[in-house]
Amino acid sequence: MTKKTSKSRKAISPILATLLLVVIAVAAIVVTYAWIMTYMNNANHQAGVILFLSNINFYNDSGTKKIAIDIGDSGTAGTYISILYLGTSETSMQNQTFTPTQPWVDNSHLATITINYNWIPSTTYYFKVLGTTGAALGPIPAQAPVS
Repeated sequence: MTKKTSKSRKAISPILATLLLVVIAVAAIVVTYAWIMTYMNNANHQAGVILFLSNINFYNDSGTKKIAIDIGDSGTAGTYISILYLGTSETSMQNQTFTPTQPWVDNSHLATITINYNWIPSTTYYFKVLGTTGAALGPIPAQAPVS
């Protein structure tokens, strides 16, 4: 009776088992390769908009005090600069009107924002810039010149 029971049990042959393991291993390798390639392609591209400050210039233009701010973008996409906040502290910044309205910035163009502002010598001002894509820069401190 024991011989009969053992003969009635069926198992897969060693060749079929080996083939099944090879197919499962190949499928796992393909899935892992696809995931890694997707990850690496995304990691090689920078984010859409990465704003940076290039220069801040406090100057006097025929009796009118002005501030010129040069903004750059090191990302792969561009944006329009839509809002500029300025104040003497990070909590007291106010929205400013600037020219040109809606300047374009991308990885090959700097945007220069010019505002009329009665700045005080040796005072530290804080700037924050927002793009239409939601990208933000700041707050960044900058000190006005001594005179």
